[in-house]
Amino acid sequence: MALSSEQLKAALPEQLKAPLEQLGNAPWYLKDLPTYLKAFGILTVIYIGLRLYQGEFAVSAGLDSYEPEFEQYWMRLFYIELVVLAIFTTGLWGYLWYSRDRNLDSISPKEEIRRYFTLTMWISVYTFAVYWAGSYFAEQDNSWHQVAIRDTPFTANHIIEFYFNFPLYVILGGSAWVYARTRLPLYAKGISLPLMLAVFGPFMILVSVGFNEWGHTFWFREEFFAAPIHWGFVIGVWFALGVGGILLQGVTRLIELLDELEDAP
Repeated sequence: MALSSEQLKAALPEQLKAPLEQLGNAPWYLKDLPTYLKAFGILTVIYIGLRLYQGEFAVSAGLDSYEPEFEQYWMRLFYIELVVLAIFTTGLWGYLWYSRDRNLDSISPKEEIRRYFTLTMWISVYTFAVYWAGSYFAEQDNSWHQVAIRDTPFTANHIIEFYFNFPLYVILGGSAWVYARTRLPLYAKGISLPLMLAVFGPFMILVSVGFNEWGHTFWFREEFFAAPIHWGFVIGVWFALGVGGILLQGVTRLIELLDELEDAP
């Protein structure tokens, strides 16, 4: 006769019951996994929502920045974005700073391991945002300027790409940097070159945006992909390859911490 799940559980030795009861919970080193998945979901909803908004109003109200409809549908969105980003940055960076670990020398190997997994989650959310801003919406912007007249730096795509998506990934990258510097001894004791490159390289894309708009206003109007004025975008994205160095540093430290756990009584 087949045993029910409760009968099977009762028949197990005591030392096997606890792991069975914990199967539905995330492992200790993935404590922040639910928050990580929520962040991915929220970002996905934001990006898809903005793209649907573009599809609805970009052509009907976004071709001429001097029209009243542009002020209603696009400049109002621009002001909302500025307020949201200001509140989000202040809240997130303030929380990361004031909740920092002030005694990094005494954290346990298990806690440090958990924080490395959390840093990996921060970095992956950051790179996800870089992809949407620097790849999807940036390439869309190039296509937009092939068919629409460039009138001002405020276009239906720029308001979403340059004034929201780019600052958002900079904020997330800065958050990953602050998290590493305030919660992991390896990054608190010195400056990590891969971490600096991965965060501040793509940040320079935002700086290139200003030069790009100046060039298109006073230099040339066409949107040639390979124009020298666009080289800064490419170089900034290449610096994101520093993420590989961050992972390599983390894996090296994780090996040491796992050895400590194995040798511990």
